[in-house]
Amino acid sequence: MSAYKSDFLNVLASRGFIHQVSEPDALDQLAATQPITAYIGFDCTAASLHIGSLLPIMMLHWMQQTGHRPIALMGGGTTRVGDPSGKDESRRILTDEMINQNSPASAKSSRVSSTSARDRTMR
Repeated sequence: MSAYKSDFLNVLASRGFIHQVSEPDALDQLAATQPITAYIGFDCTAASLHIGSLLPIMMLHWMQQTGHRPIALMGGGTTRVGDPSGKDESRRILTDEMINQNSPASAKSSRVSSTSARDRTMR
């Protein structure tokens, strides 16, 4: 059984999402007493998101289901800047047209259900 007071962290812990948390007591207290907001940014480098985006999308889903405010950003700016992850090859620079074409497709694949926690039970 989890020691968390907030529904959000309890759900994440029970589903194996949590490995490490910075200041878990402060986050738990905040999530237990008021709605919190979090965002995740996605690059629009392809026409759809990849499997690596599933975990953050699921966290946004559980945020919403437990009464909090998730925000998913489809970033033209981060798409243009590139990936600073130390790869040997630079990412191909996309034109504005390519980014704009990828944005709606990526956004569609990342939609978080708009049903609130009050309207359904946690699964």
